[in-house]
Amino acid sequence: RPTYLILFFFPLTICVSVVTILSRAHADRNVYPSAGVLFVHVLEREHFKGEFPPYPKSGDASSDPITFNTNLMGYPDRPGWLRYIQRTQHSDGVLYGSPTAMHVGKASVIEITAYNRRTFETARHNLVINIMATEEFPLPYQAEFYIRNMNVEEMLASEVLGDFLGAVKNIWQPERLNAINITSALDRGGRVPLPINNLKEGVYVMVGADVPFSSCLREVESPHNQLRCSQEMEPAISCDKKFRAQFHIDWCKISLVDIKKVVPVYITRPDPGTGILPEFGEYNPPSETLMGRNYFSDFLITLAVPSAVALVLFFILGYTMCCRREGVIQLVHHGSIQKSSKELRSMSKNREISWPLSTLPVFNPVSGEVVPPLHPDNYETTIQIVSFGRREMRDNYVMSTFRRLEVGAAVCF
Repeated sequence: RPTYLILFFFPLTICVSVVTILSRAHADRNVYPSAGVLFVHVLEREHFKGEFPPYPKSGDASSDPITFNTNLMGYPDRPGWLRYIQRTQHSDGVLYGSPTAMHVGKASVIEITAYNRRTFETARHNLVINIMATEEFPLPYQAEFYIRNMNVEEMLASEVLGDFLGAVKNIWQPERLNAINITSALDRGGRVPLPINNLKEGVYVMVGADVPFSSCLREVESPHNQLRCSQEMEPAISCDKKFRAQFHIDWCKISLVDIKKVVPVYITRPDPGTGILPEFGEYNPPSETLMGRNYFSDFLITLAVPSAVALVLFFILGYTMCCRREGVIQLVHHGSIQKSSKELRSMSKNREISWPLSTLPVFNPVSGEVVPPLHPDNYETTIQIVSFGRREMRDNYVMSTFRRLEVGAAVCF
């Protein structure tokens, strides 16, 4: 009986699991953002944890790493206006962007696939985005702020974004104020900050209003503040204290745009036409009786010219290496140098042998006459002649000095 029970419940378990997966794949959610207004949708990890089956092993399911993949249904990526960010596998994902007027009335189905990196389970939801039109689109006055001490996911939080819009409303005093777009500084060419001192990437926040810019915002355009910005100095803005407690704004990078004064640029495109090629008459194919072209001469020229150049270079190199030898005089001179070097090496080994001929004097140091060649073995005779020559030269030098002294004394008397 236990065996029959197992066989009976086994297919039932498979059916239940299949139904559960299908129900998870067809869960849809509809949202209705407005064109020209920032859209933010948070993909909460806690919401998707209930979609995964319980893990059979012991462990804390709340700390499972979960990542998300988002794409437009039927396409590999999201729409151009929609962006996605998730800092770590243990943080929530965020879809954000600003839809334009060309997307009004079009429903975009975004497939959201959640991956549990511990159990390798997946869950899929569909997010249907229905973009609605607004009465005043776009808002005529737009200002873009650069906040240095924030990241994108931090600025997208509803509390932080609400605090920033409240500070902007205090200095601008508009009747209608909306956040239009948020962009990371990395998408504008900024550098990734070093992981020290809690540095942030920075974020650009664009807001729009229905009233002209306040005097505080206009202070950035003054010549004095423009000069300070060119010198990389902080400009003096009276309303900076409204933001300083929570937001560090770079006032040199603020951008004020009045859409009413912007001159539209129209790009003229050529008429696409009907797509039918103009008629050129009846097609006449080439005749089959045409003579074929002979490429043999081209082949010979292609091979002959490089071969001739290579042959000339070969002969020049052979003549330089084989025929341009060193002369006999240079060889004899080189041989004498080698012979003298060998004699010096042999003398250093044995100090008792006679002096080499290359070290003996050629001329008499006193008379200047050529000294007759001596036998290399007669070492004592050679020493005596050299010593006698040096002694005679020293006596002549003393006599010449004495004669000079006598002449000097006679002149004095």
